Amino acid sequence: MPMLPPVSKRHTGWRLFLMTVFGRSYPRVIGAQRETSWVFFDTFLPMLSVAAYVFVYRAIKAPEDYVGFVVVGGAMMAFWMNVLWSMSSQLYWEKETGNLALYIISPGSMMAILLGMAVGGLFATTLRALGIIILGSLLFSVHFVVASFWQLILVFLLTMVALYGLGMMTASLYLLLSREAWHFSNLAQEPIFLVSGFYFPIKNFPAWVPVIGSIIPLTMGMDAMRQLSFASGPSLGWVSVKIEILVLAGLAVVFLIAARYLLSYMEKLAVREGRLTESRG
Repeated sequence: MPMLPPVSKRHTGWRLFLMTVFGRSYPRVIGAQRETSWVFFDTFLPMLSVAAYVFVYRAIKAPEDYVGFVVVGGAMMAFWMNVLWSMSSQLYWEKETGNLALYIISPGSMMAILLGMAVGGLFATTLRALGIIILGSLLFSVHFVVASFWQLILVFLLTMVALYGLGMMTASLYLLLSREAWHFSNLAQEPIFLVSGFYFPIKNFPAWVPVIGSIIPLTMGMDAMRQLSFASGPSLGWVSVKIEILVLAGLAVVFLIAARYLLSYMEKLAVREGRLTESRG
């Protein structure tokens, strides 16, 4: 009697979810190591804008902690750019290259696919952000005074969860809106740098500006990290760190739920109309 070939086991549930996350994050982690030139462009070029603000602050004799604020903002900018161009616009680019149809018909969920992109991108971006902080600290003699190491870690993790949740949520919007969302990203990039306080404390703004800017998780995340990392941080903070932790946790939950809903809607739309990967006219 001939031997039958072994039947491959079909993975479902959380095992399939985790395997999808690993499979999608692996190319980004390995790709970051193969393209060593990206390390230079993503680490040294952002230092030019950081250096410009540092020289301005020192020219006007601003408090020395402002130099540290700039270095932290330059490092966190790497995460925002990764979310904006490698998360939010990713499904749109996958549509343009013809891979989106494969993602939709695959057994893995879109949430797992985008989470894999986030994990892979977060790994490479964290290395670059650390490079900016280390290089900036050495070049400009930044002095850190960490008030609570564990709160700092918690703020960073909550900021990343909320930020990449925002990226997963907007990925489906970018896909549905097509080029209009692409133009909006280019238009909104510099205003977001301003209202999020990448290079200065948001406390300097009128009260309504930080309220609007807090929709972007980096706004409160950077404010809390600066309060926890510098001697003058608490006096230059917008609200207390505890309030910012609660807001970041709330943003993380809201963005992840919204991302799941929008991605599910996008998949149902693709199945119903059968033309999500084509021009919707």
